[in-house]
Amino acid sequence: MIRVLLAEDQAMVRGALASLLGLEPDIEVVGEAATGTEAVRAARAALPDVALLDIEMPEMDGIAAAAEITGSVPGCQVLILTTFGKPGYLRRAMEAGAAAFLVKDSPARELAAAIRRVLAGERVIDPALAAAALSAGPNPLSARERDVLGVAADGATVGDIARRLHLSEGTVRNYLSSAIQKTHARNRIEAVRRAQGQGWL
Repeated sequence: MIRVLLAEDQAMVRGALASLLGLEPDIEVVGEAATGTEAVRAARAALPDVALLDIEMPEMDGIAAAAEITGSVPGCQVLILTTFGKPGYLRRAMEAGAAAFLVKDSPARELAAAIRRVLAGERVIDPALAAAALSAGPNPLSARERDVLGVAADGATVGDIARRLHLSEGTVRNYLSSAIQKTHARNRIEAVRRAQGQGWL
């Protein structure tokens, strides 16, 4: 049996996925989680063959959870399932060690097939998303620029960002200015919106 962990914050969606996968003769759902933190904890406890993670989850997103799981649960393959087919998400998921990336409107049989394929050592990526990621190019933002824009997304002032990230206000302004240029935005609000739209944050 292929042991699968399901992590999805919407209980109805999680229940539907568990029911669909339960119909497969060779797949067993051995754990469920509603947050990224719970997913990591459940993966360490259940030691599944495959962890199926949503991207948008409370406490820790699916990409951060993927990195934790691939680093601490040997042999567990991570499959990211998302509503948000953003090119930047795909790149970040692959960097975090995910073996597959599918959008939620894929047919149920494709999901079961993807689980079997990643266990056989294949990479499975939604074709439309792969094409979009290639045409979008790499994330132009540095890790620090992403950090600064991420805090700015909450409406934080330059002073707030500086305190939260332990940087000087001048350094924060430099990072914001650079991020605005790289995203071809007019201001930091637009830079945040564009970076989020591409899945770079």
